[in-house]
Amino acid sequence: MATTTTLAKADESVEYAARLEHVSKSFATPGGQQLVLDDITLDVAPGEFVTLLGASGCGKSTLLNLVAGLDRPTTGSIATDGRPALMFQEHALFPWLTAGKNIELALKLRGVAKNDRRDKAEQLLELVRLKGAYDKRVHELSGGMRQRAALARALAQESRLLLMDEPFSALDAITRDVLHDELTRIWQETGVSVLFVTHNVREAVRLAQRVILLSSRPGRIAREWEVGIPQPRRIEDAPVAELSLEITDVLRGEIRRHGQH
Repeated sequence: MATTTTLAKADESVEYAARLEHVSKSFATPGGQQLVLDDITLDVAPGEFVTLLGASGCGKSTLLNLVAGLDRPTTGSIATDGRPALMFQEHALFPWLTAGKNIELALKLRGVAKNDRRDKAEQLLELVRLKGAYDKRVHELSGGMRQRAALARALAQESRLLLMDEPFSALDAITRDVLHDELTRIWQETGVSVLFVTHNVREAVRLAQRVILLSSRPGRIAREWEVGIPQPRRIEDAPVAELSLEITDVLRGEIRRHGQH
Protein backbone atom coordinates (compact mmCIF):
# COMPACT_ATOMS: atom_id res chain seq x y z
CA MET A 1 0.00 0.00 0.00
CA ALA A 2 1.33 3.45 -0.90
CA THR A 3 2.25 5.75 1.95
CA THR A 4 0.14 8.88 2.40
CA THR A 5 2.44 11.57 3.72
CA THR A 6 1.13 14.33 5.96
CA LEU A 7 3.52 16.86 4.45
CA ALA A 8 2.02 19.76 2.51
CA LYS A 9 2.98 20.10 -1.12
CA ALA A 10 4.76 23.24 -2.23
CA ASP A 11 2.24 25.89 -3.24
CA GLU A 12 3.12 26.90 -6.79
CA SER A 13 1.15 30.14 -6.38
CA VAL A 14 3.51 31.30 -3.60
CA GLU A 15 6.37 33.45 -4.83
CA TYR A 16 9.02 32.05 -2.52
CA ALA A 17 9.62 29.50 0.25
CA ALA A 18 12.23 31.81 1.77
CA ARG A 19 13.29 35.35 0.93
CA LEU A 20 16.35 37.06 2.40
CA GLU A 21 16.90 40.72 1.57
CA HIS A 22 20.18 42.46 2.41
CA VAL A 23 20.68 40.32 5.52
CA SER A 24 23.72 41.02 7.71
CA LYS A 25 24.60 39.60 11.10
CA SER A 26 27.12 40.86 13.65
CA PHE A 27 28.09 39.45 17.05
CA ALA A 28 29.59 41.32 19.98
CA THR A 29 33.18 40.29 20.80
CA PRO A 30 35.73 41.68 23.29
CA GLY A 31 37.31 43.53 20.37
CA GLY A 32 34.04 45.01 19.15
CA GLN A 33 31.36 43.91 16.69
CA GLN A 34 32.31 41.02 14.42
CA LEU A 35 30.52 40.94 11.06
CA VAL A 36 29.67 37.30 10.25
CA LEU A 37 27.24 37.71 7.35
CA ASP A 38 27.24 40.66 5.00
CA ASP A 39 24.40 41.75 2.68
CA ILE A 40 22.90 38.35 1.81
CA THR A 41 20.05 38.51 -0.70
CA LEU A 42 18.60 35.14 -1.67
CA ASP A 43 15.29 33.56 -2.70
CA VAL A 44 14.41 29.87 -2.38
CA ALA A 45 11.56 29.03 -4.76
CA PRO A 46 8.68 26.72 -3.81
CA GLY A 47 9.86 23.13 -4.23
CA GLU A 48 13.48 24.15 -4.88
CA PHE A 49 16.51 22.33 -3.41
CA VAL A 50 19.32 24.79 -2.61
CA THR A 51 22.64 24.00 -0.95
CA LEU A 52 24.70 26.55 0.98
CA LEU A 53 28.39 25.77 0.62
CA GLY A 54 31.49 27.33 2.13
CA ALA A 55 34.54 26.85 4.32
CA SER A 56 34.16 26.29 8.06
CA GLY A 57 33.33 29.53 9.86
CA CYS A 58 31.85 31.32 6.85
CA GLY A 59 28.44 31.73 8.49
CA LYS A 60 26.43 28.92 6.84
CA SER A 61 24.88 27.67 10.07
CA THR A 62 24.32 31.23 11.30
CA LEU A 63 22.38 31.95 8.13
CA LEU A 64 20.28 28.80 8.57
CA ASN A 65 19.51 29.76 12.19
CA LEU A 66 18.32 33.17 11.01
CA VAL A 67 15.98 31.59 8.44
CA ALA A 68 14.71 29.21 11.13
CA GLY A 69 13.89 32.17 13.38
CA LEU A 70 16.31 31.06 16.12
CA ASP A 71 18.10 34.41 15.85
CA ARG A 72 17.43 37.78 14.27
CA PRO A 73 19.48 39.54 11.59
CA THR A 74 21.32 42.71 12.58
CA THR A 75 20.07 44.34 9.38
CA GLY A 76 17.86 43.22 6.52
CA SER A 77 14.72 41.08 6.44
CA ILE A 78 13.81 37.39 6.18
CA ALA A 79 10.41 36.01 5.18
CA THR A 80 9.35 32.37 4.83
CA ASP A 81 6.25 30.58 3.59
CA GLY A 82 5.12 29.41 7.00
CA ARG A 83 7.31 28.18 9.80
CA PRO A 84 10.35 26.18 8.60
CA ALA A 85 11.34 22.76 9.97
CA LEU A 86 14.96 22.38 11.07
CA MET A 87 17.14 19.25 11.04
CA PHE A 88 20.51 19.41 12.80
CA GLN A 89 23.82 17.63 12.34
CA GLU A 90 23.00 15.63 15.49
CA HIS A 91 19.69 13.77 15.43
CA ALA A 92 18.50 15.44 18.69
CA LEU A 93 15.98 12.64 19.30
CA PHE A 94 14.78 12.24 22.89
CA PRO A 95 16.42 9.00 24.10
CA TRP A 96 13.64 8.19 26.57
CA LEU A 97 11.07 8.07 23.74
CA THR A 98 10.70 5.53 20.97
CA ALA A 99 11.21 6.56 17.33
CA GLY A 100 7.45 6.75 16.91
CA LYS A 101 6.88 8.77 20.07
CA ASN A 102 9.57 11.27 18.98
CA ILE A 103 7.56 11.86 15.83
CA GLU A 104 4.28 11.97 17.73
CA LEU A 105 5.68 14.76 19.89
CA ALA A 106 6.13 16.92 16.79
CA LEU A 107 2.61 16.02 15.69
CA LYS A 108 1.25 16.95 19.13
CA LEU A 109 2.95 20.34 19.00
CA ARG A 110 1.37 20.85 15.58
CA GLY A 111 -2.07 20.20 17.06
CA VAL A 112 -2.77 16.77 15.55
CA ALA A 113 -5.46 14.90 17.47
CA LYS A 114 -4.17 12.18 19.83
CA ASN A 115 -6.14 9.42 18.07
CA ASP A 116 -4.50 10.28 14.72
CA ARG A 117 -0.88 10.59 15.86
CA ARG A 118 0.23 6.98 15.76
CA ASP A 119 -1.08 6.41 12.23
CA LYS A 120 0.58 9.58 10.98
CA ALA A 121 3.85 8.72 12.75
CA GLU A 122 3.87 5.27 11.16
CA GLN A 123 3.17 6.83 7.74
CA LEU A 124 6.17 9.13 8.17
CA LEU A 125 8.40 6.27 9.32
CA GLU A 126 7.39 4.35 6.21
CA LEU A 127 8.15 7.40 4.08
CA VAL A 128 11.76 7.44 5.36
CA ARG A 129 12.04 3.63 5.01
CA LEU A 130 11.76 2.87 8.74
CA LYS A 131 8.58 0.83 8.60
CA GLY A 132 8.25 -1.25 11.77
CA ALA A 133 10.57 0.97 13.82
CA TYR A 134 7.83 2.76 15.77
CA ASP A 135 8.61 1.01 19.07
CA LYS A 136 12.41 1.08 18.77
CA ARG A 137 14.35 3.15 21.29
CA VAL A 138 16.98 5.57 20.05
CA HIS A 139 19.84 3.37 21.30
CA GLU A 140 18.49 0.52 19.16
CA LEU A 141 18.84 2.56 15.96
CA SER A 142 21.99 2.87 13.86
CA GLY A 143 23.35 6.32 13.02
CA GLY A 144 21.63 6.29 9.65
CA MET A 145 18.34 5.14 11.16
CA ARG A 146 18.50 7.91 13.74
CA GLN A 147 18.89 10.51 11.01
CA ARG A 148 15.96 8.97 9.12
CA ALA A 149 13.86 9.23 12.28
CA ALA A 150 14.99 12.84 12.75
CA LEU A 151 13.99 13.56 9.14
CA ALA A 152 10.56 11.99 9.76
CA ARG A 153 10.16 14.20 12.85
CA ALA A 154 11.07 17.29 10.80
CA LEU A 155 8.56 16.30 8.12
CA ALA A 156 5.91 15.83 10.82
CA GLN A 157 5.90 19.60 11.28
CA GLU A 158 4.23 19.84 7.85
CA SER A 159 6.41 22.76 6.85
CA ARG A 160 6.87 23.75 3.23
CA LEU A 161 10.53 24.60 3.96
CA LEU A 162 13.02 22.10 5.37
CA LEU A 163 16.28 23.50 6.75
CA MET A 164 19.12 20.96 7.05
CA ASP A 165 22.40 21.76 8.83
CA GLU A 166 25.01 19.19 7.70
CA PRO A 167 22.70 16.32 8.71
CA PHE A 168 24.84 13.54 7.19
CA SER A 169 28.35 14.75 8.01
CA ALA A 170 28.88 12.32 10.92
CA LEU A 171 27.85 9.25 8.91
CA ASP A 172 30.06 6.82 7.03
CA ALA A 173 30.29 7.21 3.24
CA ILE A 174 27.98 4.31 2.36
CA THR A 175 25.24 5.34 4.79
CA ARG A 176 25.53 8.95 3.63
CA ASP A 177 25.17 7.89 -0.01
CA VAL A 178 22.04 5.88 0.80
CA LEU A 179 20.53 8.83 2.65
CA HIS A 180 21.31 11.12 -0.29
CA ASP A 181 19.14 8.82 -2.41
CA GLU A 182 16.40 8.78 0.22
CA LEU A 183 16.39 12.56 0.67
CA THR A 184 16.20 13.08 -3.08
CA ARG A 185 13.26 10.67 -3.30
CA ILE A 186 11.40 12.33 -0.41
CA TRP A 187 12.03 15.81 -1.83
CA GLN A 188 10.66 14.72 -5.21
CA GLU A 189 7.64 12.94 -3.69
CA THR A 190 6.61 15.74 -1.35
CA GLY A 191 7.63 18.89 -3.22
CA VAL A 192 9.06 20.40 -0.02
CA SER A 193 11.61 23.21 -0.43
CA VAL A 194 15.04 22.41 1.01
CA LEU A 195 17.85 24.72 2.16
CA PHE A 196 20.78 22.42 2.92
CA VAL A 197 24.06 23.48 4.56
CA THR A 198 27.24 21.52 3.80
CA HIS A 199 30.99 21.95 3.48
CA ASN A 200 31.17 18.92 1.15
CA VAL A 201 31.28 20.09 -2.47
CA ARG A 202 30.28 16.75 -3.99
CA GLU A 203 27.37 16.44 -1.57
CA ALA A 204 26.19 19.91 -2.62
CA VAL A 205 26.30 19.01 -6.31
CA ARG A 206 24.86 15.53 -5.73
CA LEU A 207 21.70 16.93 -4.12
CA ALA A 208 20.94 20.46 -5.24
CA GLN A 209 19.25 22.25 -8.08
CA ARG A 210 21.30 25.31 -7.12
CA VAL A 211 24.56 25.67 -5.20
CA ILE A 212 25.29 28.92 -3.34
CA LEU A 213 28.93 29.53 -2.35
CA LEU A 214 29.59 31.79 0.62
CA SER A 215 32.88 33.63 0.99
CA SER A 216 34.81 33.48 4.25
CA ARG A 217 34.44 35.99 7.10
CA PRO A 218 32.23 37.76 6.56
CA GLY A 219 30.00 35.43 4.59
CA ARG A 220 28.86 36.95 1.32
CA ILE A 221 27.38 35.24 -1.73
CA ALA A 222 30.50 34.74 -3.80
CA ARG A 223 28.94 32.78 -6.64
CA GLU A 224 26.11 30.42 -7.49
CA TRP A 225 25.64 27.54 -9.91
CA GLU A 226 22.51 26.05 -11.45
CA VAL A 227 22.91 22.27 -11.43
CA GLY A 228 21.36 20.94 -14.62
CA ILE A 229 22.42 17.32 -14.07
CA PRO A 230 19.34 15.04 -14.17
CA GLN A 231 18.31 13.15 -11.06
CA PRO A 232 18.92 10.50 -9.90
CA ARG A 233 22.60 11.37 -9.55
CA ARG A 234 25.48 9.45 -8.07
CA ILE A 235 28.28 11.15 -6.20
CA GLU A 236 30.81 9.44 -8.50
CA ASP A 237 29.05 10.42 -11.77
CA ALA A 238 31.35 12.23 -14.22
CA PRO A 239 29.15 15.38 -14.50
CA VAL A 240 28.93 15.60 -10.69
CA ALA A 241 32.71 15.23 -10.39
CA GLU A 242 33.34 17.81 -13.13
CA LEU A 243 31.13 20.49 -11.60
CA SER A 244 32.51 19.67 -8.14
CA LEU A 245 36.04 20.35 -9.37
CA GLU A 246 34.98 23.71 -10.81
CA ILE A 247 33.30 24.73 -7.55
CA THR A 248 36.24 23.48 -5.47
CA ASP A 249 38.64 25.68 -7.46
CA VAL A 250 36.51 28.74 -6.72
CA LEU A 251 36.17 27.74 -3.06
CA ARG A 252 39.95 27.38 -2.75
CA GLY A 253 40.36 30.84 -4.22
CA GLU A 254 37.98 32.25 -1.61
CA ILE A 255 39.92 30.52 1.18
CA ARG A 256 43.25 31.82 -0.17
CA ARG A 257 41.88 35.35 -0.35
CA HIS A 258 40.72 35.12 3.27
CA GLY A 259 44.09 33.77 4.34
CA GLN A 260 45.87 36.74 2.83
CA HIS A 261 44.00 39.24 5.05
